[in-house]
Amino acid sequence: QVQLVESGGGLVQAGGSRRLTCAVSGRTLRSSAMGWFRQAPGKEREFLTVVSRTGSKIDYADSVKGRFTISRDDAKNTVFLQMDSLGPEDTAVYYCAAGNYYSVIDGESDSWGQGTQVTVSS
Repeated sequence: QVQLVESGGGLVQAGGSRRLTCAVSGRTLRSSAMGWFRQAPGKEREFLTVVSRTGSKIDYADSVKGRFTISRDDAKNTVFLQMDSLGPEDTAVYYCAAGNYYSVIDGESDSWGQGTQVTVSS
């Protein structure tokens, strides 16, 4: 069974940057598309970005396009989310997900991490 473990969350000042990490075990990273989501208090879970199994295709939500960057290190079975120009509206619990590319986009991944909290102070 695949396991996803996010890390890298914390408190960051507005305008700052943060890099999140998702460590994958139980499955070769190249067998899955990988994505990132977030959920703010009182709001629904929001799709942020997805990268295909081969890394050749990437999509971003409009809310993070140009500020967030997804990448993957297949040798380390790890996926990253680089977040720049953060604002208070980015405060949320961030989750990584694995599965079929379009299933990830639709929030129907078969595997999710436990989440990591990112808090952006103004």
